[in-house]
Amino acid sequence: MNPAPNLFLIGPMGAGKTTIGRRVAARLGLPFFDLDQIIEQQSGVRVALIFEMEGEAGFRRRESTALAEYAARDGIVLATGGGAVLAEANRRLLHERGYVVLLQTSVEQQLRRLANDRKRPLLAAPDRRARLEALAAQRDPIYRELADLIFDPRSATVPEAAHALAGLLETRWQRTRCAA
Repeated sequence: MNPAPNLFLIGPMGAGKTTIGRRVAARLGLPFFDLDQIIEQQSGVRVALIFEMEGEAGFRRRESTALAEYAARDGIVLATGGGAVLAEANRRLLHERGYVVLLQTSVEQQLRRLANDRKRPLLAAPDRRARLEALAAQRDPIYRELADLIFDPRSATVPEAAHALAGLLETRWQRTRCAA
């Protein structure tokens, strides 16, 4: 069991990392942070504008810097962006400094949850389904390899999913963390 000092939530966009993460952090009595929100606060602009001005590579550099800063902390819950796992250095940080939970979701669920979302640059495609399927094909193997725990909240409401995940974490992560 990984007794790492932090809890990191990974997974595709629309999986519930932020929504479920906030509730889990509150139940565990830990501060919650969202990596995309950190980047927006540090830069003073929306993620979409960073993508527009600096491209995905510029955004990924900012993401890696923010991840390194927050991963150095102890006792936080951090929701990463879906692509944070793409850089090997980020994967190493996530593995070394956190208990990594993959929140799974299907492309169908993503399409429903993100139907009205026009803020995500990677969804700005004529065929959203094809884009999400391509991202899943690329990222799912990385998510699975990195995860200490794979959690599928698909059939639960947000409060139910957060309650179930927090319960799992109290028995699997918090006990080993306290013992370390």
